[in-house]
Amino acid sequence: MMDLYGGAGWMMIGMAGFWLLVIGVLAWAIVWVFPRQPRVGEDPRQILDRRFASGEIDEATYRASVDVLNVPHRR
Repeated sequence: MMDLYGGAGWMMIGMAGFWLLVIGVLAWAIVWVFPRQPRVGEDPRQILDRRFASGEIDEATYRASVDVLNVPHRR
């Protein structure tokens, strides 16, 4: 007995899998090349607060960064 479409069924499934893989890799590459930008209008302290609140940075890093932000910079 012949299988699906005379054996071409597996080739069709393989092609579909290949294209899904290609699309997935392209989507990953786009996200990697163009990372998410900070929100417009956020100052550095707001960005730091948001990152700390979300758990992206720990308390030591947060406090060190706040200290750096509070030091007046010389030009």
